Amino acid sequence: MVNSLPSLSVSYKQSSPRKAQLSSHVHSPGSDTHTKSIKVHAPPPSPIKKCPDPISLLTASQTTALDPTGARTRLFSRTNPEAAKVGDILLVRTRSGDPFAGVCINIRRRGIDTAILLRGQLTRVGVEMWYKIYSPLVEAIEVVERARKRARRARLTYMRNVKHDRGNVENVVRVYLRQKAALGSGAVGGAKAEKKDGAKLFEPRKKVRKVNKKKQQMKK
Repeated sequence: MVNSLPSLSVSYKQSSPRKAQLSSHVHSPGSDTHTKSIKVHAPPPSPIKKCPDPISLLTASQTTALDPTGARTRLFSRTNPEAAKVGDILLVRTRSGDPFAGVCINIRRRGIDTAILLRGQLTRVGVEMWYKIYSPLVEAIEVVERARKRARRARLTYMRNVKHDRGNVENVVRVYLRQKAALGSGAVGGAKAEKKDGAKLFEPRKKVRKVNKKKQQMKK
């Protein structure tokens, strides 16, 4: 009979040379040598704490630079009850062109890029113009006539149809310029423009009568 002996398994743990090196550098607490202290640096301050909303600060700085008096901001502010609204007739004076008047059919409020869309008529053709209210090329924005009723829509695109089109607004602007010249009021929303610029555009030219020189000599 073969006696069955239990199998014995022996495992040997060999220390790696890296561990041996580390163990050799470890000193006892009573030894004279001291371990080097590791410097711990604090994390840099978070920019979110300094400036939580940088876009609003940038918009405010640009608005104050382009509109120091704040007249244009108040003219198109939602909280201002006397602000310009959709359906009003506005007159815009620019440095690089003639003034343009038309019905405001859209106000796009986007901070520094706030713009208005005016619809008028030139040579019996409907024309629409976009103007940025904070543009340095825009000298003044004036409210010529308020809308009789509050518009129920934010965009009056239906005024492009023939049925609802306001048409030419030169007569309304001409009356406004005459009243303004009589009262001597200034422009709203920018630097004061000369009165002659609007009068030349909207007032009809006077016909000059040509007198025959021979008739003048016969009368003398």
